[in-house]
Amino acid sequence: MIDGFNEKWPDIQVDVFRSGTEEVVSKVLAEKEAGSVLADVLLVADDVTFETLKEQDLLMAYESPELEGIPETYIDKDHMYTGTKVITTGIIYNTDLTDTIPTSFADLTDEAYKDDLIMPSPLYSGAAAYNLGVLTRTEGLGWDYYQALKDNGITVGQGNGSVQNAVVAGEKACGLLADYMAIRSKNDGAPVEFVYPAEGSPAVTEPIGIVNGTENEDLAKAFVDFVLSEEGQALTAEIGYTPVKSGVAVPEGFKSIDEITPLSWDTEELYQNREADKAQFSQMFQ
Repeated sequence: MIDGFNEKWPDIQVDVFRSGTEEVVSKVLAEKEAGSVLADVLLVADDVTFETLKEQDLLMAYESPELEGIPETYIDKDHMYTGTKVITTGIIYNTDLTDTIPTSFADLTDEAYKDDLIMPSPLYSGAAAYNLGVLTRTEGLGWDYYQALKDNGITVGQGNGSVQNAVVAGEKACGLLADYMAIRSKNDGAPVEFVYPAEGSPAVTEPIGIVNGTENEDLAKAFVDFVLSEEGQALTAEIGYTPVKSGVAVPEGFKSIDEITPLSWDTEELYQNREADKAQFSQMFQ
């Protein structure tokens, strides 16, 4: 993405600090406390995380001219951040281990998958924490669904990588996993398939936002515009993700933004209840 940006803006040097969501946010908050945030642009996890940054007055409002084609649900109403890609969570299954192909989240509570399931922990994974908030508020699922998964012997791993590794290695037949990780495994020759669940797909969008008070405002805007442009979105697809902009071709095996049935909930409610949701999950699965 940076190489593509530099083809258009060769004189702008982009330096990156890359780490997990919790470490990136902790670094930014610590720098704010010290009176000097080093970053100009933030590209992190999900909109609930960005609500934390928004509440801390860390983001600058910017309405990019490249918003056309991006669904309104992925654009902050105050234009503090905008989604850059769509990473859905669905079901990965090992074709060598199960003849019973799951088609929905609800299917995973069936006896056919007893003790043969794995999911990422919302205590480790930002995407899993988002999924927890959405699925427990979705009609027909809710906390009863998580209890049913527990009763069916589901293993709680750490991040999405633990799910990917377990299903690819044949240690578990099915798991809840981010789309790109399952599809990449299949493309690498693993005996796995990915299912977009019938109920719909919770999705994180790795939003992008500009740091409030940046000394490089024009350069930051140029980078945001590039990421959200058709050219930047085509690179997002080339890297192996679903572009957030309608009309941009998706990688093989993925649904486009127009084909995905999104499962979502009010961002403010998810943000306000994230820690309580995680605490209830921890108590349920202790």
